[in-house]
Amino acid sequence: MDKNKRLTVWLPVIIALSVALGIFIGNHYLALTKGKRHIYSSGNKINAILDIIDEQYVDTVNMKKLVEDAIPKIFSELDPHSVYIPAKDAQRVNEDLEGSFSGIGVSFNMQTDTILVINVIPGGPSEKAGLKPFDRIISINDSVYAGNHSDQEYIMKTLRGAKNSTVKLGVMRKGNPDLIYFDVTRGDVPVNSVDVAYEVSKGIGYIKVSKFGRTTYNEFITAIAKLKQAGCTSFVIDLRGNTGGYMDAAINLVNEFMPEGRLVVYTEGKAFPRNDIYTNGNGTCQNTPIVVLTDEFSASASEIFSGAIQDNDRGLIIGRRTFGKGLVQSPIQLSDGSEIRLTIARYYTPSGRCIQKKYVLGNGGDYEQDIYNRLMHGEFDSADSIKQDNLEKYETVMGRPVYGGGGIMPDIFIPRDTSGITSYFTNVVNSGVLNLFVLEYSDRNYDKLASFATYQELLQYLQQQPLLYDFTNFAAQKGIKKRPTLINISGKLIEKQIQAYIVRNFFDEDGFYPIFQNDDVTLKRAIQILNEGKSLPTLEDKNKTKDDIAQSQTATSRRYGVVKEIIYEDCIASNVC
Repeated sequence: MDKNKRLTVWLPVIIALSVALGIFIGNHYLALTKGKRHIYSSGNKINAILDIIDEQYVDTVNMKKLVEDAIPKIFSELDPHSVYIPAKDAQRVNEDLEGSFSGIGVSFNMQTDTILVINVIPGGPSEKAGLKPFDRIISINDSVYAGNHSDQEYIMKTLRGAKNSTVKLGVMRKGNPDLIYFDVTRGDVPVNSVDVAYEVSKGIGYIKVSKFGRTTYNEFITAIAKLKQAGCTSFVIDLRGNTGGYMDAAINLVNEFMPEGRLVVYTEGKAFPRNDIYTNGNGTCQNTPIVVLTDEFSASASEIFSGAIQDNDRGLIIGRRTFGKGLVQSPIQLSDGSEIRLTIARYYTPSGRCIQKKYVLGNGGDYEQDIYNRLMHGEFDSADSIKQDNLEKYETVMGRPVYGGGGIMPDIFIPRDTSGITSYFTNVVNSGVLNLFVLEYSDRNYDKLASFATYQELLQYLQQQPLLYDFTNFAAQKGIKKRPTLINISGKLIEKQIQAYIVRNFFDEDGFYPIFQNDDVTLKRAIQILNEGKSLPTLEDKNKTKDDIAQSQTATSRRYGVVKEIIYEDCIASNVC
């Protein structure tokens, strides 16, 4: 009994001494090992390194910034299309494919450091508030933006904003000596992916698809219906410059042209078993003749579309070899609003070919140089310069040979058109002088140019004006010396592009494309094929070689060239907000 009492009394003391001894030994051990290597066993190595830096680095480090800077370096060691998108950029990156964004509904350009409104979207927030084309935005929310060399990207972010929020604009308008102030309530601004649809020749509809976004299918169906109502019975689908987008949008478009049960595409990856996608037979153009136009900038979803059409022998592909992107990215949102687009699978055309061009993990530089290397190798000028991999030979439904390993090779190759391209033309385009002339001419003559009811009437008027003479004088004032011999070569090209871009300022894409593409040799070839009723491959094409296709192409005068393809559109395009 006494023993039990004594144990009851001393037990807490013993436990307390044991705890104290443990703490002493622990502290003594830490003192002995201070400055020596610690072994972090919890988490992975990256987390361990970040913890060590945060706890022991000599100076205070912005750990959030360190992580943000490190993540892109990790992704750079993967394939060229896996990417990390910071939270501040995620919304903007996705807007182009989502079909709309929240903004004020204008397109603008910078004219001598002033925000010049080019177009006001019909029914949009700015039109409702009273803004007009060629107004000058001087201030935004009482902050002056004219004359302070503001970055156009920054201006776009300022004018865009949360839906139903208000932005105050100070506007200078011709005929008004003082600023006019508008309170514009931001709203949904559409982002179109079908740029234009019009009857390019009797009974032939032309549809330009610039990307595959959330609303592309609905836009496409609307365009098809409009053209059918106008009497079009065949179509040219232009995917040149289409860098892709949502795979589902491309699949839906293919479905419009195929009978039930045709394989469109299949995907397969390490963690994703093969998934075959077939047509459902509900398409509205299953027997309608079509021709598809491609070039070296047609990528991803546009290659799904063109590959499905080619492998099913549904129509002819005309133009140049496509980009060669056969990797599928899945968008994965992170908790802070940032996003990763991780390659999870490869997609394959119906014949079984993966048209992803070769790449080396972690070597994005060579991959990015591929288009330039193809240009220098002469691929844009001759089909003979394209080397197909015979080890990746496949067959279409009909048995025609097609090849994997790097893009969709067109059924009919059309070289780039470089007629009219001179050093003078390159200079006036790349310097932005041509764009500046178009803006100033449109602004100076706004009342007259806006008075025409149709783009054809405006074009007829412009053709009677000395645009080339006025432009070369304007360019000379901006420091680009007149070169009579080169101007004589490039004159028609310069004049036509000036006309097209002036018309665009007043009639948008519906007026621009018919003028700009008037001498488009690839489009002309497509029209010829449809008029001749030869849009479907035949058994005669089964043994047709690449050389045969190259020799069968029509002789073409060359007009656009790499300057237009790589640089020109970026120089002319307006900003939309």
